[in-house]
Amino acid sequence: MNYDLFNGDADGICALLQLRKAEPRDAALITGVKRDINLMSKVNAVSGDKITVLDVSMDKNKDALEKALFRGASVFYVDHHFSGDIPEHENLTAIINEAPDVCTAALVNGYLNGRHLDWAVTGAFGDNLKDTARTLASSLDISEQDLVSLDALGTYINYNGYGPAIADLHFDPKDLYLRLYAADGPLDFVHNSADFKKLSTGYGEDMAKAEALQPLHSNATSAVFLLPDETWARRVSGVYSNDLATENPERAHAVLTLKDNGNYLISVRAPMIKKSGAAELCMQFPTGGGRAGAAGINDLPADTLQGFIDAFEQAYSA
Repeated sequence: MNYDLFNGDADGICALLQLRKAEPRDAALITGVKRDINLMSKVNAVSGDKITVLDVSMDKNKDALEKALFRGASVFYVDHHFSGDIPEHENLTAIINEAPDVCTAALVNGYLNGRHLDWAVTGAFGDNLKDTARTLASSLDISEQDLVSLDALGTYINYNGYGPAIADLHFDPKDLYLRLYAADGPLDFVHNSADFKKLSTGYGEDMAKAEALQPLHSNATSAVFLLPDETWARRVSGVYSNDLATENPERAHAVLTLKDNGNYLISVRAPMIKKSGAAELCMQFPTGGGRAGAAGINDLPADTLQGFIDAFEQAYSA
């Protein structure tokens, strides 16, 4: 069996698009909402299986990864999140880079020597790595207007991945990947697919609601926003965090979404001028993880909310 495991956000989807456009392979697709990252546990690997894993933390999948390797599966693993110790095994090929200006789509682009650069640029834009995306795009022969279109598409793909359940999304990430794969490149999808219009309209409507929010707390170095327990809020939490970070590059941001169990889903963005500390902060709490510039907590108990806010403010105090 072949398995393709990928994060359901723009980075994971665009990484796999590049890889399978360059190296087609029939494979079982395993993904989910952006926060569904324990993907290796969904594979019952046996000897001879080929497993590709894109844009999910190796640290969070370590036990299942080691089990698959022990059983004789070969694993190709590309990621930019905290990995912990990387297993040394002849059947593991790992491309891991935790630098804050790197994403999985960019790493796959390097592996493929730029064979599908337009999808790498789209993924970097979606991961809110605007400078990285534009640097990559310098090798593309496209107009500024087309570059803006790639930025929009990446943002919309990323937006679609947020929410605690597939039912909250406009598209199941697996289905969205297949629709994107069927297009003749990202610009073809932008100009000729009704699915792009659906994502664009949904994004615009949801962001208009988010932009009306006032911060729960703010100062010169950090700000905390609380989103309600509503479907639009669950969809918008990640891209709203990215917009806040872009618009206020010297400030750290935490966006809290109230969940139906009374706990909180949290997105943290480090200041754009110094992308550090986000993963370290979130990993202090159960279900927390991410990377230096952007991280999150999947399920913060309500009675620890003030403790998180205190730790957040301390981490990014002047």
